[in-house]
Amino acid sequence: ALGLAARRNDLAAASRRNAEVLVAMGMSGRLTRRWSEANQNYLDGNQHASDVSSGLGAAAKVMRMMLQSAVLAVGAYLVIHQEATAGIIIAGSILSARALAPVDLAIAHWKSFMAARQSWHRLNRLLESMPARATPTLLQNPSGRLSVEALSMMAPGDQRVIVQDVTFALSAGHGLGVIGPSGSGKSSLVRALVGVWQPVRGKVRIDGAALDQWSSDVLGSHIGYLPQDVELFAGSVAQNICRFDAGATSDSIISAAKEAGVHEMIIKMREGYDTQVGEQGAALSAGQAQRVALARALYGNPFLIVLDEPNSNLDTEGDEALTRAIRGARERGAIVVVVAHRPVGIEAVDQLLVLRDGRMQAFGPKEIVLAQVLQPRVAAPSPIKIVSDGGVAKS
Repeated sequence: ALGLAARRNDLAAASRRNAEVLVAMGMSGRLTRRWSEANQNYLDGNQHASDVSSGLGAAAKVMRMMLQSAVLAVGAYLVIHQEATAGIIIAGSILSARALAPVDLAIAHWKSFMAARQSWHRLNRLLESMPARATPTLLQNPSGRLSVEALSMMAPGDQRVIVQDVTFALSAGHGLGVIGPSGSGKSSLVRALVGVWQPVRGKVRIDGAALDQWSSDVLGSHIGYLPQDVELFAGSVAQNICRFDAGATSDSIISAAKEAGVHEMIIKMREGYDTQVGEQGAALSAGQAQRVALARALYGNPFLIVLDEPNSNLDTEGDEALTRAIRGARERGAIVVVVAHRPVGIEAVDQLLVLRDGRMQAFGPKEIVLAQVLQPRVAAPSPIKIVSDGGVAKS
């Protein structure tokens, strides 16, 4: 019943988040029917659980009444034969009722006990998969190099290798564009670069130190990440840009916004930097949310900036601001990695990595790699037929 309730609630939440899509494409009726089916399954499961609980409760009540009646009968027999006093009947009845009280309570609260036990098992599995780590020695701020060594990746909970044996290195000031067809492993690769997913083989190193030698909080201050699916948190624009850092200064927030080219856009909002973005950034358009998320990635001048399709919702002005931001970050010595499907996304990078089916097809200077990738295949010339005067064809 709890599992069915979770599925019903997840479907309702997903429908609420995508309400505009459902209405625009006439899917609201079909999703309503799906939710009704999920709700009916939940009601059936809940009814079954209630029937079992009520049945056990009724059985326990019958057993308790039979036991109390038996105690009274035995007590009366002993009193009649003068083997006990009349008070023993009352004492026996009270004691038998108290003895069965825990059984009644267990039946009444069995649902809560099952939920607690399931939660306990889930927490144990989670904690076993994420063992406690000792606080690592604080390393110096990264400033020189990013290297990827024979990296292979699998999605959490999956056994299929998505990225296999990818190796490359970048120095401070370099910009890398990652291109390839859909499903080639680009997003999985960048998740490994920022430490979100752990590789099954290989290492990602910053200044020679593997990512697992950094604590998450310290490493996060040196990384800027713009995911493919942007979602802001409830709060103000300024809070989202500064990553909800209580010690952030206005100058640092505005500096990140200017670097991302969104300062003018923000000050034109109703309350400027104090504008509330709403739950999941619903108060902003997709393009505005993506540009604010870009400023969040640039906040604090991180050494490694990873942008996964940062221009998917941008207009021409946003594309130009993105290009300027990438160039500005490289000029101050940062390493920028950009996943792009449009040429404008890799305009400001100097290196290019091509992925196909999770494997590295090419890596090197952008112009050389693009020349290889875009080189047209020369079709084999068709045989030329020469017709002689006698009408006999010769080749």
